[in-house]
Amino acid sequence: MINARAHLELAKKYVTEKVLQEAFSYMEKNPEENFPRILNTARLLAREEVHKQQIAKVLEAYRTNPSIHAYVNRLFKVHPNVKQRLIYNWFVNAMLLGIPRQHQVSQETGVHIPNFFLLDPTSDCNLRCHGCWAGEYAHHDTLELDLVDRLCREAKAVGIYWLAMSGGEPFRWPHLFELAERHPDMAFMLYTNGTLIDDAVADRMVEVGNITPAISLEGWRERTDARRGRGVFDRVMAAMDRLRERGLVFGVSITITRENAEEVTSDEFIDFLLEKGVVYGWSFHYIPIGRDPNPELMVTPEQRAYLAERIPYIRNHKGLQIADFWNDGELTLGCIAGGRRYFHITASGAVEPCAFIHFSMDNIKEKSLLEVLQSPLFRAYQRRQPFSDNLLRPCPLIDVPEGLRQIVAETGAKPTHPGADTALKGSIGAYLDANAARWGEVADRIWRERHPEPQKELTAGK
Repeated sequence: MINARAHLELAKKYVTEKVLQEAFSYMEKNPEENFPRILNTARLLAREEVHKQQIAKVLEAYRTNPSIHAYVNRLFKVHPNVKQRLIYNWFVNAMLLGIPRQHQVSQETGVHIPNFFLLDPTSDCNLRCHGCWAGEYAHHDTLELDLVDRLCREAKAVGIYWLAMSGGEPFRWPHLFELAERHPDMAFMLYTNGTLIDDAVADRMVEVGNITPAISLEGWRERTDARRGRGVFDRVMAAMDRLRERGLVFGVSITITRENAEEVTSDEFIDFLLEKGVVYGWSFHYIPIGRDPNPELMVTPEQRAYLAERIPYIRNHKGLQIADFWNDGELTLGCIAGGRRYFHITASGAVEPCAFIHFSMDNIKEKSLLEVLQSPLFRAYQRRQPFSDNLLRPCPLIDVPEGLRQIVAETGAKPTHPGADTALKGSIGAYLDANAARWGEVADRIWRERHPEPQKELTAGK
């Protein structure tokens, strides 16, 4: 009986994949007309009402917002191999097939399955950027190809087809392209400094088709070189030119500080990124962890309020889809870390709830993916999510630091490098407490303005 059920599920999966492959190929021929059709198909396949509503919002945006309309159509003007590997893997495998599978496994096992995870294949890096969040990890760690290959296989078995990589510098990991070739049905997104993307690397990315880099920038040349080293800005510009000329999809990763918040969100800078070919962006508020933490670089509450308005404006009017992890809590229904939507694996194998929360209880070298997802650390996170009824205060590190202290004390999680616990105590801990209180006042005012009516009880959802 079990075997018969398993065969039936495989048959359903096969038929669904074939239908979606045909629909995707059909959409490529005329995305203007056929993209709404595949969205309607996706809405029918979605099992959760919240996902049906999200798809409906995307469809409405495509039909009514010229910037979103142009953005989607732009995705289908890339290299054919990238369309078949990267975009298909992300849209079909990771979203349409992967999310229902995640829910199915969660129901069958009682283990919550996230949408993706972040992996540092190596801690080796060719730059030494000021204030790097990963700067205090050991600099000689690397993960073996067979281990990462095993993780990918285990991930796909539970419905995860999207793997993000950081480091270190992921292009310093010698097995990167072999891994992408072993898993052509996955999408790999790399946080990279971009300086190692020469012609040979760009050509290999076209060959595998399923890798997209998010290249770090701090703003214009002066600001970028001041943090990353002389000449880095020009090397990044050359890398972007190579990627654009080959029809590759790439993005940008921006650390927003008190010093560059207005620069990196200005019309001039955003328009410049679009001209260079940038398709998506990630913005990270500076967090005082890692190498030489400096709380004075954190954005002020007033700047954060500005970003809470400015980033959505960019998304809706500029055609650049850029995320703001700390201000997008209303979209994500709170913190996404701790295995709820994602988690982080360091180059030593330590499993952390978030790239910015350097505490761990497990090592992926010793346990399977399903086993580490059952971590008491992750369960403690998920019990508290969302950490605040005001979803503009989603983060247990910078918005509700007492929540993080409780989690660490309750679970006995250990720091993953010397100094990681300074975020919870001493001068940095005190600064984060005071900053959280200041932002709380501003965030509560914004929340009341956005939601004048009494809100129903909020849940993080699954």
